Amino acid sequence: MEINDLSKSFILHNQRKNIHAVSNITITVKKGEFIGIIGKSGSGKSTILKSIYGTYRVQEGDIWYDSSRFGAINLAKATEREMIYLRKHEIGYVSQFLNVMPRTTARQLVTGAILEMGQTREMANIETEKILGHFEIGKELWDSYPATFSGGEKLRLNIARAMVKRPRLLLLDEPTASLDHDSKVKVKTLLEQLMNEGTTMLGIFHDLEFMNRLVTREYSMQNGCFTQAIQKI
Repeated sequence: MEINDLSKSFILHNQRKNIHAVSNITITVKKGEFIGIIGKSGSGKSTILKSIYGTYRVQEGDIWYDSSRFGAINLAKATEREMIYLRKHEIGYVSQFLNVMPRTTARQLVTGAILEMGQTREMANIETEKILGHFEIGKELWDSYPATFSGGEKLRLNIARAMVKRPRLLLLDEPTASLDHDSKVKVKTLLEQLMNEGTTMLGIFHDLEFMNRLVTREYSMQNGCFTQAIQKI
């Protein structure tokens, strides 16, 4: 993936203000790399991930992604149909929050994600139970609605749903927030597995110890701009 001169602003109409979120972000990410981004809250980190995922539409710049279906595609100009396909089949996103359809169980969420990738129902059921067990989501919760889960349980389910699809590109927005040590170890194990399989990753972290054990490059952000890049591996 290659990001060139990405800029994004938000207009507050009621206050007649134009807020610059990120400016002139340029970065090249090779297949299988894991890029870590750090910085204070409000520095623009999440805006980069949401611009890649298509949640935000950017005013300036290009986001070139090497898609298995579309080839080189500019995510900054992709159609909604193209982005829906990419989110289902190629690009995963893990946030601190779990937004799902009501009355959908934890098992259904993960199984549905696997079925979207073309797996059989039998294999989807096996993989669902495997990853829910890996993240120690109790069996008594598998057929429950996530609205009843604790914050940590929701985050673990969110991670499980994204990782089980083995995406080509995985975006991680504070993936270890509210997780205990044992859960972080389980996340690390699966991230390492995905890296070995060639998944490219960009992640936002406040847990620097966790990040430093995984990322190949680290970028610091301040006031919407990259201020420093450190090669880790």
